[in-house]
Amino acid sequence: MDLSLDQQLRALVRDVPDFPKPGILFRDLSPLMRDPRAWRLVVEGLAAKVESHSPELIVGIEARGFLVGNALAFAMDRGFVPVRKPGKLPGPVEAIDYSLEYGSDRLEIQEDALAGTPRVLIIDDLLATGGTAAACASLVEKAGGVVCGYGFVAELTELSGRNRLQKNLPIEALISY
Repeated sequence: MDLSLDQQLRALVRDVPDFPKPGILFRDLSPLMRDPRAWRLVVEGLAAKVESHSPELIVGIEARGFLVGNALAFAMDRGFVPVRKPGKLPGPVEAIDYSLEYGSDRLEIQEDALAGTPRVLIIDDLLATGGTAAACASLVEKAGGVVCGYGFVAELTELSGRNRLQKNLPIEALISY
């Protein structure tokens, strides 16, 4: 019997209880990245899901979004733009501060990274509460890009993160928990 893509990938995700703090069940995607066949399925699966959104650039959110986004950009023959934590990018930057369930954070993008108003696909490894992805979308728009959708390897549906993202845009995930 053939397993669905979700089942094949889910079999390689490691559950780590009480990480990074007690009561949290961390979904570790590292085993997917270590397995070249599984990683190919991830990249090809995401590419198939997001191709119709016609992105011109892929924006990856630090840090694991860099791994997923860069591989996806390569597979789709698109450019890649990193969105980073403060103080990591050279030159002038656009920035946005945002709230998390346990504090606040800041994201930055190089000021000229989205010149020409490109269609941008936002990529990260995991959609949980949606705060970081929503902040990234605001930052992309502030920097001149047009968000055309979101892509994630996994989504924790019980946390309703997609409710914080723009309702009119596609949100793709390969694995749902």
